Amino acid sequence: MALVVWHFTHDKKQTLAGLFHDIATPAFKHCVDFMNGDYMAQESTEDLTTQIIENSPEITALLARDKIKISEVDDYHKYPIADNDTPRLSADRLEYSLSNALFTYKLLDLEGIKTIYRDIKIGQGINGMPELEFKTKKIARQFIKTTSILSVIYREDRTRYSMQFFADILKKLNQSNLIQISDLYHLKETEIIDIISQTDYANALNDWRNAKKVKTAKTAPKDTYCIKQPAKVRYIDPLCNGARMSTSCQLAKKMINKNLSYDMNSYVYLDNISINP
Repeated sequence: MALVVWHFTHDKKQTLAGLFHDIATPAFKHCVDFMNGDYMAQESTEDLTTQIIENSPEITALLARDKIKISEVDDYHKYPIADNDTPRLSADRLEYSLSNALFTYKLLDLEGIKTIYRDIKIGQGINGMPELEFKTKKIARQFIKTTSILSVIYREDRTRYSMQFFADILKKLNQSNLIQISDLYHLKETEIIDIISQTDYANALNDWRNAKKVKTAKTAPKDTYCIKQPAKVRYIDPLCNGARMSTSCQLAKKMINKNLSYDMNSYVYLDNISINP
């Protein structure tokens, strides 16, 4: 993300804010937001960003060398190119969208990534605020098609179930003093999985690992762990030459509306799962 910010701004402070924006992310990442009850904004771990920077002698020495204040780089939300409100396009959303589309879900190849990236420039959004925008409507439409698929993946039934499943197990282990919150910043996820495997939650973990598909129901199923909750809707409706794509392109609007209509109102569960030892 820092390289994306630098590419568009060549501003050191904005770039460093982008570099540090996930420095406070613990193991299991947004699962911890679910544990904290922050499944809609998914920003609860960001509160530690300033503290982590302040506690790093290496980082603070480099900032002092460059005469940059911590307050200028510890909150990427203040820089619109780095981050802005949904559904606008920012460096953060661009980076995780393209990397997930390329590496994780194989929705785009490298040439497709290059085509999208090279078509983006800095434009003006709401109230004249700088915002990343596309030059070509066809390319912007392809980007919306890709990110609309990703948006559903980020909050589909199995995703929400899995994130809350681990969130609840981590919370129970913390309450039992088997895992401290600080462990999430010092242990690898594989190490924490090993700890879970030695507890009363081992069977639930194995059942989750071996599951092929989650189930849904309109009423709460009995005698099994289930969840029913929404999650953060990550979607992008970018500008293209000054116009929001949902207003200038009917196909884009249709894809975005289909994405936003994804139903999160059912109970999601697997049979015979218990996290109550």
